[in-house]
Amino acid sequence: MFSIGDQIVYPMHGAGIIEAIEEKMILGESRRYYILHIPFGDMKVMIPCDSTDSVGVRGIITKSQLSAIEKALTDDSTEMSDNWNRRYRDNMEKLKTGDLTDVCEVVRNLMRIDRIKKLSTGEKKLLSNAKQILLSELILVCKKNSDEISVFIEELVLRNI
Repeated sequence: MFSIGDQIVYPMHGAGIIEAIEEKMILGESRRYYILHIPFGDMKVMIPCDSTDSVGVRGIITKSQLSAIEKALTDDSTEMSDNWNRRYRDNMEKLKTGDLTDVCEVVRNLMRIDRIKKLSTGEKKLLSNAKQILLSELILVCKKNSDEISVFIEELVLRNI
């Protein structure tokens, strides 16, 4: 159970701060919801309190875990399918895990592919979403603005190409 003020990650949406816990009647069913404010993009999301485990909600990483994120962003690219459609599905599965290392892998690989050859429209959108998820968590962990974090990510990813 999380509390108001906790910083959590909601896979596929990003990291934010729980602003409230409210009882809501939706489709004739009363449930408790976390009201999550995601500062990056200024978005609010309602998450059913009783399904946080099944959707992969977790607390944000700690500063001591940043070195693993830096390593994931600078590692060699992983082998991926040449077929953009297959690559898209594989990357989407990684994002759904909610694991920040998987998100870093998607960002790193797609950014590097985009430098060599242009991504398809679908992959550009996927890269944008993955960056937003990564940015939202790193903004909260590092307590820096999105521009600073974007530069940090780009420098790490492009260091080894």
